[in-house]
Amino acid sequence: MLLLAAIPLLVLQQAPDPDVDWDAEFGVEAEIRDSITGELPVEPYDRSNANAGAAPFAGDSMAAHFNGQPGIRRVVDRLVDLNLADPRIAAIFAGHDTVRLRRTLFEQFCYILNAGCDYTGRDMRASHDGLGSRKGDMNALVENLQAAMGEEGVPFAAQNRFLSKLAPMSGDVIER
Repeated sequence: MLLLAAIPLLVLQQAPDPDVDWDAEFGVEAEIRDSITGELPVEPYDRSNANAGAAPFAGDSMAAHFNGQPGIRRVVDRLVDLNLADPRIAAIFAGHDTVRLRRTLFEQFCYILNAGCDYTGRDMRASHDGLGSRKGDMNALVENLQAAMGEEGVPFAAQNRFLSKLAPMSGDVIER
C-alpha cells in the first residue's frame, strides 16, 4: 500500500539537470595530474633517502637476486596489481594515486636493495597516515609481496632478507 502511494511521487520527481556542473556547485576541486609524470599533486615535504625507512644492503648481491632495476620494477608492479585485486586490502589502495605509488615503491625497494636509486617519497609514517592499516592488512601485503618476488624468481633466502629489512617499518605503517 505504501509502495502504491510512493509511485506518484517517484513519477513526479524531476531528473537532475544534465547541464549543471555539480562539482562546481558543491565546491569540489578537480585534481589535475602532472602532464609529465602523470601523478596527482601532493603537499610539499622534505625529500631524503632516510624516508625510505631502512638502510640499503651492502654490495650488489641483493639487487642481482631481484634481477636489477627491471626485476624490481616488475616486482613492484605485480605487488601493486595483487594488492588492488586482493579483497582483503583493496579498499586501502582504492583512490590512491597508483602512478605515484608504483614510482615511490619502486624507488624505495631499489634504494634498499642497493640497485642505484634514490628514494623521493615521504617517510613511512606520513605516507601511511590515515589509512587505518591493521596487522592483518600488513600480513596480506607481505603475502602479496612474497608472491610477486616468487614470480620474479627471487630466491627464498633473499626474499626473507628483504622482508626482514622491511619488517621494522610496521610500527610506522600499522595504525590499529
